Amino acid sequence: MADISLPELAVLVVEPSPTQRRIICRALQEHGIHATLECGSGADALVRLAAQSPDLVISSLYLPDMTGTDLVHRIRESADFSDTPFMLISSETRFRYLDPIRQAGVVGILPKPFSAAELRTALATTIDMLDDSVHEIADLDADALQVLVVDDSALSRKHITRVLHSLGIRRIDHAEDGLRGLEMIEQNYYDFIVTDYNMPRMDGKELIDHIRTESTQSSLPVLMVTSESNQNRLAAVQQSGVSAICDKPFEPAMVRQLVRNILDA
Repeated sequence: MADISLPELAVLVVEPSPTQRRIICRALQEHGIHATLECGSGADALVRLAAQSPDLVISSLYLPDMTGTDLVHRIRESADFSDTPFMLISSETRFRYLDPIRQAGVVGILPKPFSAAELRTALATTIDMLDDSVHEIADLDADALQVLVVDDSALSRKHITRVLHSLGIRRIDHAEDGLRGLEMIEQNYYDFIVTDYNMPRMDGKELIDHIRTESTQSSLPVLMVTSESNQNRLAAVQQSGVSAICDKPFEPAMVRQLVRNILDA
């Protein structure tokens, strides 16, 4: 779906409040998007998805029959529309409620009320995710690169892998936590690692510490893509020798640029 533009987007808005639906649809219209579908529940959203294949789903967190988290997981588990971009609009700010959404791979988490700039950024990320063209890394043979993605969320691993594919990188291994990632690093040569922070058994910082101090690949570039917001923890990761840190949810263009910077270093 290369070269799609905002006016061509078909958007499904899932929001139980008619007033909030009108606000969201009006904001979309201000960005040139007029093909909007509306529903008020998760079950209706899944029916609309199957029947009409919208390009983007925008949902509230709290729906009458399920949560936005439940909805995005149902979408990601579907064989037919698992790659559909998902945006959350919610007044919820608590980490334990938002982190599962971040891990599922979303184009944005917007507050209520949201600004035009916040919506514009999330829509630009949507266009980027729908773009099937390959953004080659200059002066590098992407087909020859071997990358390890370490994340305890299968949905997050899939989301990151899709972005790496957009760079032309196809040789990608996966590990569900730092300990398994460490085992794979000792068995294989990788050009760089993409890791989460919060993982069972061995977290991202512990993984980086081990790579830098005990691994035979101590200079291995590491990109951390994480929803961690504790600045003290992130500062400790910086001191451990991470090559770059990117937030979840992330803009694909930002990850691509960080990968370029890491490989050019």
